[in-house]
Amino acid sequence: MRVSHPSLLAAGRAMAEMRDAMVAQWAARLGERMTAAPTIPRSTVERQLRLLVGTLAEMVGPLRRETREIWFQSCEFYGRLGTARGLAAGEVVEEMQFLREVLIRRLAPVLALMRPRQAMAIILRLNALLDKGIAVAVVGYTDSLVATLFSRNGVPVEDREVDAVEVDRQLEAIEGQLAAVTRARD
Repeated sequence: MRVSHPSLLAAGRAMAEMRDAMVAQWAARLGERMTAAPTIPRSTVERQLRLLVGTLAEMVGPLRRETREIWFQSCEFYGRLGTARGLAAGEVVEEMQFLREVLIRRLAPVLALMRPRQAMAIILRLNALLDKGIAVAVVGYTDSLVATLFSRNGVPVEDREVDAVEVDRQLEAIEGQLAAVTRARD
């Protein structure tokens, strides 16, 4: 575990404390997209949002190295599930951009109490993490789309069956990895 600057710890704590509120605000911004695909229930998408926010909160703290791979897995899975939800690649990017906006708005009061240099460092770190996460989500989306095309001999099929049990299993695996890392810290 790496020692973190107190301002990073404060931002991480604030994000952890506001996680549910940020997820609710993010979900509200997504609106009808959350339920666009009947094969992916709203609760599954909300779990994904919670996982992304929780992982991002750990990425600004002392566990940033330990949670880096979990962040990328979470983002890639978000992109892959975006395909199953019937989103376009640009919509996956836009949804991740909504997270950026929610973070900035929610963290603004915390950052305003810091020295400008510290606040700017946190904003830049979060933006860099989100930019990388967006790129990985698009890769996951594209991989899923290509895999679907190859499995159908290059012929797109309207019916995109999704194995809900497999989706839950993958979500549980990533959530378990994050829980194991945070347990090790405590």
